[in-house]
Amino acid sequence: PRTYLGASRIGEPCTRRLVYEFTQMPCDPGKEIAGRTLRIFAVGHSFEDLVIGWLRQAGFDLRTHKADGSQFGFETAGGLIRGHIDGVILGGPVAGLPWPLLWEHKALKASSWSDTAKKGVQLSKPVYYGQMQIYMAYMGLGAALFTALNKDTCELYHEQILFDPAPAQRLSDKAVDVLRAAEVGELLPRIAVRPDFYLCRFCPYATRCWEADP
Repeated sequence: PRTYLGASRIGEPCTRRLVYEFTQMPCDPGKEIAGRTLRIFAVGHSFEDLVIGWLRQAGFDLRTHKADGSQFGFETAGGLIRGHIDGVILGGPVAGLPWPLLWEHKALKASSWSDTAKKGVQLSKPVYYGQMQIYMAYMGLGAALFTALNKDTCELYHEQILFDPAPAQRLSDKAVDVLRAAEVGELLPRIAVRPDFYLCRFCPYATRCWEADP
């Protein structure tokens, strides 16, 4: 369990869920992370290693670790907000890109990959978009390269994401709100007014949340 709020989660739309996660509140019975999910995470790391190799073979100067073997990242708010990036690209065979670039990789199933390629990261995967904005804000990077691997076809989708200070500030402010609520033992407002809202139906804290006082 993390003792900090990870940058990969700040884009989560429900702030109450983030309070539950940060305070390590137990999930609803039967909603714990399953072995299958852990296997999916492990396979995702394997896919990431493959894509790193492919990009380097293509001529991109992609750095994923420091000289001591640790990941690049940041921390703020006394270490209560942290993030670790997949990598940074210092240069490559594509002209006109604003080096250095934050590099973010995701391995997606075919339907999710197709939706991302069609709509773009900001609309299709707002949590990933927010994750990159937070990384760029705290690491002083002006742009990112998002790479998605289709796990079914091995197609690659690349999208350049520019740093936007406005959403980055909103997400940073949201993270502070979550920390403050957790510190005083408060729950932030729910994201919906009914428990059958689609995000609530998939939330591992749904029963706990809707049985709590408003």
